Amino acid sequence: MRRHVIIPIFIPHVGCPHDCVFCNQAKITGVLREEYDSIDAGYVRRIVKDYLLTIDRDNTELEVSFFGGTFTALDIRKQRELLSVTRELKENGIIDRIRLSTRPDYINLFILSHLKEHLVDIIELGVQSLSEDVLAASKRGYSPRVVEDASRMIRSFGFTLGHQLMTGLPLDNEEKDLFSVRESIRMKPDIARIYPALVIRDTEMADLYLAGSYEPYTLDRAVAVTSRMLVEYENAGVNVIRVGLQPTSDIAPGRDVLAGPYHPAIRELCESYAMCRKIEDAGFDRVTVRIGRRDLSKLYAGGKRYFTRLSEKVEVRVETIDSEQKGIFEIIPFDGGGTNVS
Repeated sequence: MRRHVIIPIFIPHVGCPHDCVFCNQAKITGVLREEYDSIDAGYVRRIVKDYLLTIDRDNTELEVSFFGGTFTALDIRKQRELLSVTRELKENGIIDRIRLSTRPDYINLFILSHLKEHLVDIIELGVQSLSEDVLAASKRGYSPRVVEDASRMIRSFGFTLGHQLMTGLPLDNEEKDLFSVRESIRMKPDIARIYPALVIRDTEMADLYLAGSYEPYTLDRAVAVTSRMLVEYENAGVNVIRVGLQPTSDIAPGRDVLAGPYHPAIRELCESYAMCRKIEDAGFDRVTVRIGRRDLSKLYAGGKRYFTRLSEKVEVRVETIDSEQKGIFEIIPFDGGGTNVS
């Protein structure tokens, strides 16, 4: 199986004219403009060249991904300059895929035709929510209908469609989060990301939090609802490629994260929570759980955070299956003498 490697090209916030409450990317300043201007065709070539020195290209699926700013809101000349390089690299077999992220209100037929011409493969939309009042409170500047129209157009052009959702935004609750994932599924994305909202320094949401006007989800609350969203996406055949922000030196408590459900392995917590809920909901007092070796860390995630709570309600014996196969998970009731009940 070929390894998948993403070459990230981070673009400053220059392309986005909006200031959403959760975003702390600065307005266009001299520093940002200088950084933006330095990201040109030569920069993309250098980044790709550096990556090629570190990988086995014959056994790697190589993808260039444009992250950071709202790509399709960039000046069209900048878009063309960057995409002309990645198109050439793809045509010459140096890379395999091109990905970018953007806002739903910066998708139209001209933009999609331009992206298709430049051999873009994947378009991820920063949807965040599909609840009208949550979008308004977050100052996103568009309605759910805009997301639906953008998603339909992207699919009609044959791109891989991605949706990015956030949980716990201002005016949000579990019911609205689940409504958002169900509406997203109805729009048929191929891939998704789920980001529990964090209070980031120097954002409007931070001001609301410090003023007592906004309360972020606790870790347990975020895990509970994100776990349900993850299951709904997976049951619908949508590949959830990330849960939670990528930890960095700044994205951490005591740095830029003032509050909220931060955890460096929040996806495993969500998967552990889902497993433990499934065991508890089976309704037995004593069970044997047969689980593959590769999934055992999920059951015990977070220092057995949810498994320990489960063990206070249900007697659980864990039987590890020595297999490289993922997804081995079976719940078998047993009687007081330790005999499995078929």
